[in-house]
Amino acid sequence: MSDSSLTSSQNINGIYIPVGLLIFGTFIVKREWVPYAAIVAVAIGALKLYSQLPKKVLKPDVFQEFELKEKTVLSHNTAIYRFKLPTPTSILGLPIGQHISIGAAIEQPDGSSKDIVRSYTPISGDHQPGYIDLLIKSYPTGNISKHMASLAVGQTIRVKGPKGAFVYTPNMVRHFGMIAGGTGITPMLQIVRAVIRGRAAGDKTEIDLIFANVSPTDILLKEDLDALAEQDKGFRVHYVLDNPPEGWTGGVGYVTADMITKWLPKPADDVKILLCGPPPMVSGLKKTAESLGFKKARPVSKLEDQIFAF
Repeated sequence: MSDSSLTSSQNINGIYIPVGLLIFGTFIVKREWVPYAAIVAVAIGALKLYSQLPKKVLKPDVFQEFELKEKTVLSHNTAIYRFKLPTPTSILGLPIGQHISIGAAIEQPDGSSKDIVRSYTPISGDHQPGYIDLLIKSYPTGNISKHMASLAVGQTIRVKGPKGAFVYTPNMVRHFGMIAGGTGITPMLQIVRAVIRGRAAGDKTEIDLIFANVSPTDILLKEDLDALAEQDKGFRVHYVLDNPPEGWTGGVGYVTADMITKWLPKPADDVKILLCGPPPMVSGLKKTAESLGFKKARPVSKLEDQIFAF
C-alpha cells in the first residue's frame, strides 16, 4: 500500500517543497506579493492532496471493466486473480461482508451468447488501493469460473456492486462462529482480516472458524489463515477434512453438531453464526445450528439474523 500520509516523502517532495520554494522565491523577487503567492500555493497543495485521496470506483447499477494484471495459480483449478483499478489510489468501495457481481458474455452449446452474472467476494480490501484480488475455483460446469480461468493478462472482466445484506461493523457481536466450505472462505477471510486490522482501534470480536474441505490440497489459503491465527489470539481456525491423511488431528467427515458445540460459541444474543459454502452444506448446517439452540434461519438471510448465510 502506498504511503499517502501527510508526512510521507511523496508529499514532502511533491507538495511541501515546491510550495515552500514558490513562497520563498516570491519573497526574494517581490515580497509584497507573498500573501498572494501563499494563497496560490495553499490552493495548489490542497488540490494535489485531494487528487491523492482514495477514490471509490464501484457503481451498483453500472458494469465497469477491470483489466487482469496478474494470476497466481494455487492448484490445478484454483487461482488468485488480481485486477487493476483505474488509478493507483482507486479503491473498490466495498463494505466488509458484501460482494460484487461479475458479468460476462458466455457462449452457449447452440453457439449463441448469453450474459451470465455471478457473485464473488474479494479477498483484498479497501486498505489496498489500486487493485482487487479474487480467489476463484474453476468448475467444469461453472460459467463465470471457467471464463475466469481462460483469461489472459490484459483481458478484462465486468464488475458492479456492492451487493449483499451483511455489512460488518466493529464489535457488532461479541463472538462470531463461522463455518466455510471450499471457496466459501472468501467472505469469512474478509471479515477476519477486518477484525484483526481493527484491534488497535478497540475491536474485541472473538472468532472461531470451522473450514471444511475434501483433502489437504483443497484447503485454500491455509498459510494465510494459520498466520492470522498465530498473529491474533482472538481468532481460531479448526480444519475438517472428508478424506484426511494418516495422522490427521483435525475434524473428519462432514461438519457435525458435536464439532459446532466443541469449537463454536454457544447460542447467545451477542453471538452470530456465519455460513458460506455449497448450498446443500449450508442448508444442512442451518438445521444443525437450530437444533443446538440458535434462532431459526430465514430462507434469505437478513443482517439481524443470528444464523447468516452468505
